[in-house]
This record gives sequence, structure tokens and C-alpha cells, in this order.
Amino acid sequence: MSEILDYQLLQFGKVSIKVHNLLGIFIIMILAYIALRLLSRWIKNNKKNDEGAKYSLNQLARYAIFIIAVILGILALGFNLSGFFVGSAALLVGIGFGLQHLFNDFISGIIILFDGTIKVQDVIEVDGIVSRVKEIKLRTTTVVTREDKYIILPNSVITQSNVVNWTYNPTISRFEVSVGLAYDEDIPEAMKLLKEVALQHPAVGRHPEPSIRLTEFADSGITITVMFWCSEVFRVENIKSEIRVAIFKALREHNITIPFPQRVLHIADAKNIIPPVAPKA
Repeated sequence: MSEILDYQLLQFGKVSIKVHNLLGIFIIMILAYIALRLLSRWIKNNKKNDEGAKYSLNQLARYAIFIIAVILGILALGFNLSGFFVGSAALLVGIGFGLQHLFNDFISGIIILFDGTIKVQDVIEVDGIVSRVKEIKLRTTTVVTREDKYIILPNSVITQSNVVNWTYNPTISRFEVSVGLAYDEDIPEAMKLLKEVALQHPAVGRHPEPSIRLTEFADSGITITVMFWCSEVFRVENIKSEIRVAIFKALREHNITIPFPQRVLHIADAKNIIPPVAPKA
């Protein structure tokens, strides 16, 4: 048996790969697989964390086990890692400068996974684009926009930008819908009507109730803003549209005028503006 295990398969300089080296790699792979399965099951059954946190922990565990398994596999083959890193230090420095953006993305990915401020299923806003986080990898983060377009973001873009996480706070968020009314309308009564319309929508929160404010004396009319709270952050634009349609119908039913821009033009007599042209001699 010992002769079979010590049978030499390959030779790389001073390093010889024998049967027991391959057997060691096989055992390391099995142990890594078992460890990953056990950790994944423990993370999944942990009720203290939400789904986003579980995903981040699972990804970190996967990367950590993979790195440890690779290092142990190299050692099992008989390679000296310390000598390898010392001998190739200059090469690694050169590669590091050439791939600094790539390394930045990797470090940013680790920060995102460890930090936990951005998790899978969170609704975030980056550079004015609202999207839902679908997957966080070590180098990139995959998000899907409200138009169902998938965007692959380098992790460094997220860590170096001002990111709005709409779902970071478990409470509902506030949104606004504005409408213009004519100056000769009964504004207090119209504001009561707008509040009733907002409360009729099932997605609008009741605690707190919608707030109606007069926000501007515009050129053509008075601007009224309906401020409401809603938990459906990702599809809130659809809810805003439905509220606007309901407001439009309610104003028509109550004969409340929505003004449109009006301009008054004063046309002077052309004789008083253009001097007469003297006849040619």
C-alpha cells in the first residue's frame, strides 16, 4: 500500500507529485465541500439575520473556504509558498500596479459583504438610477432597474459613490405627487379632496397619513403637493401614476380647474415701431 501511495506521477524541479499528494487534494476538496454545506445550512437556519445578510455571509464563507482549500492544495502538492512569494515579489508588485482597479473592485466587494449596509434585495439609487440588488460578487454587483434592465456595477463604483439605500431603514419611505390648481378655486376644500384620494389607494400608508401642502404660488396657478408614505419602494413610480390619475378624475368630478400656462401678448402698432423708409432719389 505504501508503495502505491509513494508512486511518483510527475516531477517539477525539486517537487515530485506522488499518489498520496493527489489523494490529499481529493480529501481537501471533500472537506471543503462538507464545510461549505454545513456553513450554508447554518446560515440559512439562522433566524437572526434577514435574507440579504444571509446571502452576504454565505458569499464570504464560500470565498474564504475556496482560498483556504487552494492554499492547502498547493501545500499538499509539496510547493513552498514562502519561497514562491519571496521570489516573485517584484512581479506581484508590477501586476498590482497594472491591475489596481481590479484589486480595488475586489476590496470593495469584501467591504460591501462585510459591512452589510447594502444587501441582496435592497433598493438602491446610484447616479440617479434606482435599482434592486440581485447579486453581490467579489468584483461586481448585479442590479435590475425599474425598466427590468440588468446592470453590472463594479463594486468600487458603489463604495466610492453617494448611494441611497431606500430599504436600509425597515420603515416606510415618503414620496410626493404635485398638482396645480387655479387661483380662484377653494384651496382648503381641494386639499381635503386630495387627501381623500390619496387614502383610497391601497399602497398608501395610513400611519402616518398623507400630508397635503401648498408648496408654491406659480405663474399659472397654485401648486399643491401630496406627500404620502409607501413601503413598495421599487415600483413606487407606478403608484404615483395611479394616484395622479385618481386625482385627475376627482378634480374633474368636482369641477376643479387644473390651469395651463397662459401668456398675454401686447402687439404695438407697427407704424409706431418701424420708422418709414425714405423713398430713393
